[in-house]
Amino acid sequence: MQTVDKPLRSILGKSDAPKNKIRLAILCSILNKIWDLAPPLLIGVAVDVVVQKEDSLLAHWGIIDPWNQLIVLAVATFVIWGLESLFEYFYAVLWRNLAQTVQHNLRLTTFDHVQNQSMAWFDDHQKGDLLAIMNDDVNQLERFLDKGANDLLQVTTTVIVVGAVFIYLSWEIALFAVLPIPVILWGSFLYQKKLEVRYQDVRATAGQLNALLENDLTGMATIQSFTNETEELRRVQELSEKYKEANRSAIRLSAAFVPLIRMAILAGFTATLLLGGRLALQGVLAVGAYSVLVFMTQRLLWPLTRLGETFDLYQRAMASSKRILTLLNEPSAIVDGEHELQHKIASKASLVFEDVGFAYPERSALFERFNVEIQAGTTVGIVGSTGSGKTTLTRFLLRFVEPISGSIKWGTHDIQGYTVDSLRESIALVSQHVTLFPTSILENIRYGRNDATDEEVKEAAHTAEALEFIEDLPMQWETFVGEGGYRLSGGQRQRIAIARAVLKDAPLLILDEATSAVDNETEAALQRSIARISKNRTTIIVAHRLSTVRHSDSILVLENGEIIEQGKHEDLVALNGRYKALWSVQMGEKIAV
Repeated sequence: MQTVDKPLRSILGKSDAPKNKIRLAILCSILNKIWDLAPPLLIGVAVDVVVQKEDSLLAHWGIIDPWNQLIVLAVATFVIWGLESLFEYFYAVLWRNLAQTVQHNLRLTTFDHVQNQSMAWFDDHQKGDLLAIMNDDVNQLERFLDKGANDLLQVTTTVIVVGAVFIYLSWEIALFAVLPIPVILWGSFLYQKKLEVRYQDVRATAGQLNALLENDLTGMATIQSFTNETEELRRVQELSEKYKEANRSAIRLSAAFVPLIRMAILAGFTATLLLGGRLALQGVLAVGAYSVLVFMTQRLLWPLTRLGETFDLYQRAMASSKRILTLLNEPSAIVDGEHELQHKIASKASLVFEDVGFAYPERSALFERFNVEIQAGTTVGIVGSTGSGKTTLTRFLLRFVEPISGSIKWGTHDIQGYTVDSLRESIALVSQHVTLFPTSILENIRYGRNDATDEEVKEAAHTAEALEFIEDLPMQWETFVGEGGYRLSGGQRQRIAIARAVLKDAPLLILDEATSAVDNETEAALQRSIARISKNRTTIIVAHRLSTVRHSDSILVLENGEIIEQGKHEDLVALNGRYKALWSVQMGEKIAV
């Protein structure tokens, strides 16, 4: 049991479950079952009163009159049922609240762990599978704690208490009554091991199905534009069938458990009925005691039929717990530095790439001994063909990916020497794919600095030239942008993203294809905003549109991870090289072949 329970203990530890409440819930479950087992004893005593009258057990305790004995039993019945009901209420509230607490804490712990992973880690993990772990798997554990934990405790209590009563009344009958228990337990653990493998398959398939559904919902526009609804339905159907078959395999095994256990119970009950009856007929065993044994046999063995359902819940929870633990035990690839990067230092320090080498997994090297210095307070444009390494350079600075060799210095330290929080707080990123949250425009801009006042938010929007379109909306600042900002145009989303970066007021501004998906008029407005916010800060602009970087202090032209040209726009055009060719194509002077 130690190895079986280890995932459960580990997951409870990870969830910071309150130990005192766990102990109290366990105590209430045990006390509830003890009082629940008392009525068969009262029935036996009542039979003893009716049969023995003045010679009954209660008469030996000083209550001679049979009617008074029955009144005492009636009062005792009310007390016992009251206590049993009271502790049932207590354990139900405690276990359910504990289940909700564990679910809540574990989901937060898992999400926090996921948030602290590198961007490269996310490339290796499907979002749908992560969602399945944080929702479905966490919920499986909650279901077990809500019901299964109490069932296991009460079955254990029943076996111990009833076994003690049996041994006290008749050890011979006790021997035959408990004979099926080893068979039941052996069958339970055997089924448990077989179910464990099957439910691991169920959870793995659930993760794959969630990943596909999440991907399809995100890409619904693509699916519909290519009229591939039938193909996607087929793919979902295949995975759903796989999930159904994995569940069906586990269900077949789980459903066979109860009928087999019932047969073992029948053997124990029959033995008590016959052997106890014979002893009662011979006068060796009192009729009241025989009644207790018959009722207790049922109370002892019948709850064991629920072990099938309980172990089903348990194995589902364990399969989910192992998936959660596997995720939580994955170390973060980001090692936090020791130094705090101060804004006043970062604003005056150059960025220096020294002999940087890097390759994405299972791909050839992108950078080999890459060197460049970006002067503090300057605006640098980075252009080049797709796959030349433009975006990867910005991912280095945010430590979304780490160089394999070389260093990137900012101020007095390599960026890996700074704490991740202080490093990223010094950088404002505006990317091509703007992430907006399903709340108001005001709160989406305030995301750049959570403690900003409404006036500061509106000033940032004014700088980003977003004020006009916001105030033209019916709900203005309280406009709900929808999931991903779908209620706004691409240019409006970009202006909100720029306003967010303005509000952050970081020493380094990174614009990664920030104007690639907007029209010419919107681009001109965005360029005016960029020109304003680039003053007195280091700015890196990654762009395919060369008009976006035309006025940069310096432009880097990348090709296959190398700088092949560098300089101002006019100088690069005069050089008549790769940049000039790109500029001519975009100006319509010639068509690339």
